[in-house]
Amino acid sequence: MEITMIYYLIPALVMFCCGLYGFITRKNMIAMLISLELMLNAVDINFVVFNRFLFPEQMEGMFFTLFAIAMAAAETALAIAIIINVFRWGKRIDVSDLTKLKD
Repeated sequence: MEITMIYYLIPALVMFCCGLYGFITRKNMIAMLISLELMLNAVDINFVVFNRFLFPEQMEGMFFTLFAIAMAAAETALAIAIIINVFRWGKRIDVSDLTKLKD
């Protein structure tokens, strides 16, 4: 049995849809961050799969995925720092509380 591209794309699609649903429905910033990371990981899987099946002798998809993982780590560190500062200010990390920062 040959493993085709669809065996990798379907789980990546499910991961992306779960992340999108979690990002839209959650009010907690940590849960939204986790959902965003889930979507980024699904995209990284797609980069690797398309590189492997379309251009197996080249490594551009792999390098782009490593770059995307590094950017996701930096984005997570920055988001956690912002969430910690919001928590120190208001003792809650719900997105609805962020409108109070305008005042």
